Amino acid sequence: SSESHRHEHDMETLPVEKRIAFMSGHVEVGLVLYRAGKPEQASKHLLHPVSEMHQTERAGIDALGFEPDVFKSVSKALEEGRPASEIEPMLKKAEENIKYIQKNAGGGVSDIIKFLMEIVNEEYAIGVKDGKIVEAGEYQDAYGFSSVALKMSKRYTGDNSQELVKELKKLLSLWPVDAPLADSKPKSVEMVAEQTKKVLQIL
Repeated sequence: SSESHRHEHDMETLPVEKRIAFMSGHVEVGLVLYRAGKPEQASKHLLHPVSEMHQTERAGIDALGFEPDVFKSVSKALEEGRPASEIEPMLKKAEENIKYIQKNAGGGVSDIIKFLMEIVNEEYAIGVKDGKIVEAGEYQDAYGFSSVALKMSKRYTGDNSQELVKELKKLLSLWPVDAPLADSKPKSVEMVAEQTKKVLQIL
């Protein structure tokens, strides 16, 4: 997809904590889609951290304790339609591994959230055109990045940290409550851009 090419060149130069935030967004939305009963939509997002074309993103990440096999095996299990009883523990491992490398990567919370807001806008504008979802993957990625930003905002120590959490919750509420499924009715690109701007004003 156009997405991989677009991020490819700048991913290599991005600091590792931003690359991990990017990967985390994919994992986040993969988990949500799986738990909403859409393993086929979840699979490519969970494979993202290890797929060949994203190798540039992985430089430096392995050193922080990234376990690619966890992601390979869960994607394979999804594709083979394995039962939830097998998949859930694998997803837990994937989730824990991402949390672990996030913690090891460190980085400034407000910097990472700014980066996530930028790519939320980019991806959403590719995913949604004229009130319709045209690229479900990108529409879903934007949700994943918003979700990671919300989780990170809880570590933000600025004076207006509560406001930051509140505005990021509002951002996330622009997607359906249960999951950003491929056939959702999307909010407008303008609404998302407007809300990311509010988040950025706090930072």
